[in-house]
Amino acid sequence: MSSLLRLATAGSVDDGKSTLVGRLLYDTKSVLADQLDAVQRASVDKGLSTPDLSLLVDGLRSEREQGITIDVAYRYFATPKRSFVLADTPGHVQYTRNTVTGASTAQLAVLLVDARKGVVEQTRRHAAVLALLGVPRLVLAVNKVDLIGYDSSAFSVIAKEFTAHATSLGYAEGSVLAVPVSALHGDNVATRSENTPWYQGPTLLEHLETVPVAPDPHEAAFRFPVQYVIRPRTAEHPDYRGYAGQIAAGTVRPGDEVVVLPAGLRSTVERIDTPGGPLDEAGAGTSVTVLLSDDIDIARGDLIASASAPPTVTDEFGATLCWLSAKALKPGARVLVKHGTRTVQALVQELTSRFDEQTLSTVPAPESLELNEIGAVTLRSSEPIPVDDYADSPRTGAFLVIDPASGDTLAAGLVGERFAALNTGA
Repeated sequence: MSSLLRLATAGSVDDGKSTLVGRLLYDTKSVLADQLDAVQRASVDKGLSTPDLSLLVDGLRSEREQGITIDVAYRYFATPKRSFVLADTPGHVQYTRNTVTGASTAQLAVLLVDARKGVVEQTRRHAAVLALLGVPRLVLAVNKVDLIGYDSSAFSVIAKEFTAHATSLGYAEGSVLAVPVSALHGDNVATRSENTPWYQGPTLLEHLETVPVAPDPHEAAFRFPVQYVIRPRTAEHPDYRGYAGQIAAGTVRPGDEVVVLPAGLRSTVERIDTPGGPLDEAGAGTSVTVLLSDDIDIARGDLIASASAPPTVTDEFGATLCWLSAKALKPGARVLVKHGTRTVQALVQELTSRFDEQTLSTVPAPESLELNEIGAVTLRSSEPIPVDDYADSPRTGAFLVIDPASGDTLAAGLVGERFAALNTGA
């Protein structure tokens, strides 16, 4: 079992997500004493008799004053069984872009719903985004069950509705779990609740500690976007030429045959350097300097990849965009595409379809994509770029769409048509 789980949380406004995350931190003893003291003092100032655990995670002043989460905050905690990296994402519709950011590397997502309200529009939207991003497992935390008197039938209705929705998005039955919780009182978060004897499943923390995670990115084909070319030209290193960056996927060893893209030139890995000395092997997430046996013209933005399983080099490709700008996207728009360490000009040739997360259907040939809408497009770049399908390699199958005038991020892009994975029937 993997010792690290990357998870994201998402939910609608006032579902109690910040309280749930605070409860997880508190119950796993991941809160420093001075932090807890500060929360207790702030809770007393608010006239509360018990600590407001949401204050442990709502760090921005504007968030505390409004009682909402705006930014994506990464929390780190651990138990004897596993370590966790948690991306706490906002619930407001206008901050859906932050959910995309937080969930992009998640192996599991915890979706919250208020037991009094059940599955709402934002729940469906978040589930659709998580499915598009390929998050392999979902947990539905039905929060505030204390406010419905720990009613088993109400929980069952919500769980069945959400499981049916997740199944229609392509999730297998075993990859979705619903848990009745009360973040305020701690029911079924870290300890089993006596108030829900009808629930026989694991607590939320038990599930997070034991759930199998997605395959390690080390098992994918080798991908290495070049960030910087190191040429000291010193008396000590007169001919040194190394290519620095972070391995996006796969592993590499000296002697491996690689191809440099988009040029298509082949070579062999001669050495793998790090500040701590050379390595015999390096895997995904490791920052290294790669030296090749041949003197090849390589620059920032190039991709060094496995010669036996290279990505596709193309100047036209289909993609799925999560549109994050208030300015609508229309066919013919000229944008910048940032893929790995390479940024190229591109033209939006066609809006193929728009996804309706409520009806799980696609609208063909829409006139535009509006804020928070998800659509399939065809892009033509000014020069060829090496891309993988997002389903095969998320790190090298993802990109950003940028406004060439302002530099603002307009969309998160996934290479390939993702709607087919959602069982839309379209």
